[in-house]
Amino acid sequence: MINKRLLIKNLLAHNDENSFYDKKRKIDISHKEGKAKFLKHVCALSNSNPKNNSYIVIGVEDEDNQIIGVDFFDDSKIQNLINAYLTHPPIVQYENIPFPHLPDHKVVGLVTIRPNDQITSLRKNIWKYYGGAVFFRDGSISMPKVFDIEIKDVNSKIVEAIESHAQNNIEHTLNGVFDFMEKRRDFNPQYKVFKEYFVLCWAGHRKVVKDEVFYSRVDIEMINEQKRLFYSALDEVSISYSENDFKIIEYVKLGLHDTFKYYKLEETTIQFENNAKYTIESELIFEPPQFDKKILHHIYNSNNVILQRLQKHLPLRPQDQQDLINLPATYLICYLNGFDSALDKLLDLKPFVKGQNKQFVIFYKETMRILRKVKYN
Repeated sequence: MINKRLLIKNLLAHNDENSFYDKKRKIDISHKEGKAKFLKHVCALSNSNPKNNSYIVIGVEDEDNQIIGVDFFDDSKIQNLINAYLTHPPIVQYENIPFPHLPDHKVVGLVTIRPNDQITSLRKNIWKYYGGAVFFRDGSISMPKVFDIEIKDVNSKIVEAIESHAQNNIEHTLNGVFDFMEKRRDFNPQYKVFKEYFVLCWAGHRKVVKDEVFYSRVDIEMINEQKRLFYSALDEVSISYSENDFKIIEYVKLGLHDTFKYYKLEETTIQFENNAKYTIESELIFEPPQFDKKILHHIYNSNNVILQRLQKHLPLRPQDQQDLINLPATYLICYLNGFDSALDKLLDLKPFVKGQNKQFVIFYKETMRILRKVKYN
């Protein structure tokens, strides 16, 4: 089993960007330009490496390989994006890899692109790229090319060596467990071994509501692969497990006028097999709350006034300050109740997030995470 933290270190230490490996400071697939660039790189790496894995490392400075990290990205439906826009799409996996020096909410993103014997191309137009375009890697650059010869396999031995040096062992596993238990000692850390092989660690603030146990600020890691499976700064989570599986049900808090309820969002099951393999399946079980349309019209218009003041760089009125905190969540509720333009308003709000307080930043990120899950399903 590959230790993904070691794999990233090997990629950064021994190789510049090339035809099987790319690195990015960040990616943003919330808008067309970001999606298009990401799809271009996936397409180019897939076409340039028909016999071996390709990788994109996200959260690294290009000049000096400094690991700065990115926000946890739990979009398990990224394959849906790949399938929608690419012909002969490769299998793509996005994983979140924690590093000890990074803050709790930061990880390094690792995109693994599985080998694909067929030529991958854009299925349809997106941003400035046309449907039918084919991309390849030219050194460290993804470029459109005309192909008329068979692609030579020049990377398999290099990739095999990098992956072999990133294999996990008992020492890495034990160190991973000790590090997790120490770092999360204030969050009720626990661990369990599944099938005498897999080691799962989790932690979170525990509370009991009507005989049910819930956790907040949850962190779940697969120690064998040194990757984070789940992280949330806000949401409530229920956890259950048996000898063969580990199940997470994620809840989100939504409401209006200081009246909130928790709604089930997604159920994730990790199934452990006897052959040293495991599978992760996620199912969206979210049923959006419905509210009175007249009330929502009033809230939507009030939100738009606040957004316009931000866009015009006007100071917010005292009554706007508290409404600003709830702006992302109420725009989301409006969108889920048929106000399609509320989605555009959420995206328009993004440039003004950075200058606000920490609570607003967290609320905005959590809202966009929920929206991503709903849209891809």
